[in-house]
Amino acid sequence: MTVTISEQKYVCDRHPRGIVLVVDDNPNNLQVLSSFLDESSFEVWAVRSGEKALQKLNNNNLPDLILLDVMMPGMDGFETCQQLKNDPRSEDIPIIFMTALSETADKVKGLRLGAVDYITKPFQHEEVLVRIEHHLKLRNLTKTLMTKNAELQKTQTQLIHAEKVATLGQLAAGIAHEVNNPINFIAGNLSFVEQYVQEIVILLQLYQKYLPDPPNEIQSAIQSTNLSYLLNDLSKILQSMQVGTQRVTEIVSSLNKFSRHREAGKKPANLHEGLESTLLILGHRLKVNNHRPAIQLIKDYGDLPLVDCYPGEINQVFMNLICNAIDAIEENQKNKTFPEVAQNPGVVHITTDAIDDKVMIKIADNGSGISEAEQNKIFDAFYTTKPIGKGTGLGLSISYQIVVNNHHGKLYYNSKRGEGLEFVIELPIR
Repeated sequence: MTVTISEQKYVCDRHPRGIVLVVDDNPNNLQVLSSFLDESSFEVWAVRSGEKALQKLNNNNLPDLILLDVMMPGMDGFETCQQLKNDPRSEDIPIIFMTALSETADKVKGLRLGAVDYITKPFQHEEVLVRIEHHLKLRNLTKTLMTKNAELQKTQTQLIHAEKVATLGQLAAGIAHEVNNPINFIAGNLSFVEQYVQEIVILLQLYQKYLPDPPNEIQSAIQSTNLSYLLNDLSKILQSMQVGTQRVTEIVSSLNKFSRHREAGKKPANLHEGLESTLLILGHRLKVNNHRPAIQLIKDYGDLPLVDCYPGEINQVFMNLICNAIDAIEENQKNKTFPEVAQNPGVVHITTDAIDDKVMIKIADNGSGISEAEQNKIFDAFYTTKPIGKGTGLGLSISYQIVVNNHHGKLYYNSKRGEGLEFVIELPIR
């Protein structure tokens, strides 16, 4: 154990119960407290001014508790306390004031600045020891509670994620099943309809060829219905119906691919196929609407190998990140007119590449980006910058768990305020 007074150090071999920083301009008080606390198995740091106390806390090691004298020349205890509480590194360290002041106003001032207790001079060793032990115990309990709360939030997030994936998979699979049967029926019959219509057209052409002068009633009917236009347009309508049914079939296929639940093990997957399925589902959000022009989609796809992964989970990450990009663009444009937005339209840029034994997927937008304060919390569960009712604060947290915990990859971001946000996914190929 080490006791430091000014530039002197006293080393003790007993296991420390904690580190106590003592700040007092009186060397006698420092010596008495340091010796007493040393004998009580505490490691003691002792300094003689508030300025030196702040300098002492500039390194990575921090004390567990601070005993702070109120009346000191230069920076007094109140100012020192305020600066300590304004520093995120030391704001949670309990501070006990040492003072001969007995006025209630002085005590209230200290407590409002963030102190947890007062010790009056002259010191009673037993009282000092009990108060220190009490507040260290409270701090340790608080730390334990915060750790358990973080673990509970993580578990809750995992449960919500599992339930969300299962529900989404069941919903998508149910929709795909219900839509698949009638669309297959329509698609299957369209080919027969096209064949029958073509046969009728040929028959009508033969009638026109061998009976060029039908009765007046038939001629009037041909002119009123514009038979040539009708036959030509009917062919186009059938082609449009075929394109439409093919589109619905693709959407059903995308829903099936997107909802692939976590299987017994990882399997080789085409990530471009997952991206395209996700973009097809989100296509309506990229289109022009009454408030803005279409969001531009730029795809720079590299040559990716098949990647061993849980395809359904990776698709969910794609969904979360692309939705976030669209949300960020719309939020950035919400107070602008249509012409203003048209001059600088929203852009979602997706880049893929394979580097050594990993693949990289980058999803970027040209929204407003995020502030430094938000960057420290972006992957925290239940943290969201979206308006109330629009975001749950789980999307990025779940995505982080999927990429980092389930696939041993990396998920990080690059952002500069006002210039948009780019998320980078790194996944091992095997």
